[in-house]
Amino acid sequence: MDVNSGAIMAMSLGFLLGLKHATDADHVVAVSTIASEFGNAWRGIWIGVSWGLGHTTPLLVLGATILLAKETVVERYAAVAPALEFCVGVMLVVLGVQVFWNLKRRRLHIHGHQHGHGPQFRPGHQFGDLGHLHVHGTHAAGTDPHFETKHGIFRPSKPEFRAKSYAIGIVHGFAGSAAVMLVLLPQIDSIWVGMAYLLLFGVGTIISMALITVVLSVPFAVGGRFQGMERGVAGAAGGASVAFGVALMSDLALGTSLIPF
Repeated sequence: MDVNSGAIMAMSLGFLLGLKHATDADHVVAVSTIASEFGNAWRGIWIGVSWGLGHTTPLLVLGATILLAKETVVERYAAVAPALEFCVGVMLVVLGVQVFWNLKRRRLHIHGHQHGHGPQFRPGHQFGDLGHLHVHGTHAAGTDPHFETKHGIFRPSKPEFRAKSYAIGIVHGFAGSAAVMLVLLPQIDSIWVGMAYLLLFGVGTIISMALITVVLSVPFAVGGRFQGMERGVAGAAGGASVAFGVALMSDLALGTSLIPF
């Protein structure tokens, strides 16, 4: 096998591993809790992209260090990897609890929407030429009604960077994702091929997570039209996040085998 063929195979492997890696259970569970906050499936793309960018950021830093220092960094990372994984478990529990907290503090409220003509309803004012009223239980009463996105499941949305998704992606990137790189990176002689491998892994992860988050957002978007259904779907996402986080921490700290994969 010549050098060019080896480089192409390494980069292709990075991209394919990235596509697969986004489907890991802890990643899907974490992103589902974020998707529960929005009722527009199209916005799930930007949640997934932001998560993928966050996930890729530490991998580029750690991967470049591994390419330069080889096995020395790999050994040091292996020593702290369990603690980083435990942090993922804590994060999943916090995300799940946050879902239940958001469900608890939501209240039904009324506001008007202007659809092409007429003034908007405001509390204390006459209705006037009002498009129509909505009773909402999908966001806090003080939220700007123009921010509401529940009325269109696939309503187009401009690109939007999600800081929360990015931060969660960073935690996942530092925690266990680097293990995928450790198998191949120390064996790559060219730093440029290694960096291309890392970048394509990141691109594959971003694409895969964007698509996954769109799919995850659909139940929340549909449920947003029915308050009981929305609360049930969001509660299931929150419960899964708490349960997975507790199981992960137990497996790492107590040596249990609650997560069979």
